[in-house]
Amino acid sequence: MDKGLHFTICVVTTVLLLRESSQAGEEKDPEALAVPKPGFGTDSRGAGEGLPTLTVTTILEDPYVMVRGAELEGYCMELLAALAGMLRFQYRVKVVADGQYGAVSAGGNWSGMVGEILRREADIAVAPLTVTSAREEVVSFTTPFLQTGIGILLRKDTASQDMSFFHFLSPFSKETWTALLFAYLLTCFCLFLVARLSPCEWNEPKNEENHFTFLNSLWFGAGALALQGATPRPQALSVRVIAVVWWLFTLALLAAYIANFTALLSSGSEQLPIQTFEDLVKQRNLEFGTLEGSSTFYYFKNSKNPIHQMIYEYMEKRREHVLVKTYQEAVQRVMGRALGWGSVTPLTPLTMFKPQLGALPSSSLSLCPASPWTKPLSIAVLKLREAGDLDYLRNKWWESSCLRQSRDRWGPLEPPALGGLFLTLGIGLALGILTALAELSSSSRRAAAHAKVSPGCCT
Repeated sequence: MDKGLHFTICVVTTVLLLRESSQAGEEKDPEALAVPKPGFGTDSRGAGEGLPTLTVTTILEDPYVMVRGAELEGYCMELLAALAGMLRFQYRVKVVADGQYGAVSAGGNWSGMVGEILRREADIAVAPLTVTSAREEVVSFTTPFLQTGIGILLRKDTASQDMSFFHFLSPFSKETWTALLFAYLLTCFCLFLVARLSPCEWNEPKNEENHFTFLNSLWFGAGALALQGATPRPQALSVRVIAVVWWLFTLALLAAYIANFTALLSSGSEQLPIQTFEDLVKQRNLEFGTLEGSSTFYYFKNSKNPIHQMIYEYMEKRREHVLVKTYQEAVQRVMGRALGWGSVTPLTPLTMFKPQLGALPSSSLSLCPASPWTKPLSIAVLKLREAGDLDYLRNKWWESSCLRQSRDRWGPLEPPALGGLFLTLGIGLALGILTALAELSSSSRRAAAHAKVSPGCCT
C-alpha cells in the first residue's frame, strides 16, 4: 500500500514539473507569441523552423492578392512562397492599413506600402508596385517580376448602348467590305470582258448584239448575291465558268455573314466605343478616373503628350468625384453606375478592358534602403524567370481566364479569314479569261480556214 501511494505521488509530481517547465518555455519564447493567427489581412507561412522571419506588406487586388477563407492567395502569394523556398526564410504577411500603393504628401511623408517600408513596419512589399523615379529615391527595388500596362475598365453593357444605326454591317470589318466591293466589280468586269471575247455569246441568229453589257453584268452579279436568278443567261463556256465560281463565292460569303451575324446577336458582344486615349477624351458619356496618388495618376501628370495632359486635367478638376482610394472602390464604381464609369487602372483581367493603350514601368518587390535582401531577391526573381516559373504563374492567374474569354468574344471577320474564298474567286476568274481566249483562238482558226481561198486555174 505504501509503495503504491509513493508511486502515485511521484507520478503527480513529475506531471506538475513538466507543466511548469512548458509554461516557462512559452513565456521565454517571444517569437512564438509574435506570430499572429492567420486571418483577414494577415497570413503567416515559412519554409521551416529556425529561419529568419520577414514582415511582408501587400495590397488586396485581384488576382495578385485575394482573401480566400482564412488565407491570402494569388499571384504575389505564390511568388512569395517560391522566393521563401529558394532563400530559406519565413514571412508574415499583412495587408497595408490605408489601402494605398505609396505616394508622397505635401509634407514629404509617404503613404501606403512605401510608407510602411520607410517606417520599418515591414521589411518587404510584395505587390504590383510600379517602379517610379520618386519611389526609387526612397526605397530599393528588385529585378522586375511582371510587365504591366494601362488598361481601361468598362462595364460590358457600355458597348451595347453605343450601337450604330448600321449595325447590320458589323459582321464584316471595313476592310472586308472594301474587298467584297472590289471583288464584285472585278467579277462583273470579267463577265463583260469574257462575253465580248467569246464568239459563243455572238452566235444568236439575226442578232449581232451582245446581251452581256456592263450594266447587265452588274445586274447578273447582284442577282447572284441575293441568291436570285438573273438574265442574261450565259451561253459560252468561259462565261459559265466565271458565273459558277461567282455563285459558289456568294454562297459561302452569305453563309459566313449569317453565321457571324447570328453569333453577334446571341453573344451581345459589341465593338468597344473606346479604343484609344484620344477616344476616351473625346467622348462625353462616361466619366473616368484612377487611383489617387497611384503611378498611373503621375504617369498622366508627368507626360508631355497633349492627350495625356488632357486626361490629367480632367481628373484633377474632378478629383473629389473621379479619383478613388482603392482598387476595389474603382471596380464598384464601374459596376454600379448606370452608364458605366471608366477606370484607368493598371492592367488587370477584370470585366471588359482594352489592353495596350499605354505603357508603364514594370512591377518589382520593394525593400528598405540598403536592405541585405535586395540582391538575393533580385537573383531569385531572375532564376524564376529563367526557369519559366514566372510565365507559369502568369498563365495560371491570367492567361487561362483570358483565353476562355477570347474564345467567347465576338469579332468582325477580317479579310485574312476569307482569304481562301478570295483566292478561289481569283483562280476562277483567271480560268474563265483563259477559256475565253482559247475560244477566241479556236474560232479565229476556223474562220481563217473557211476564208482561205483555194488556188484556181488561170483562163
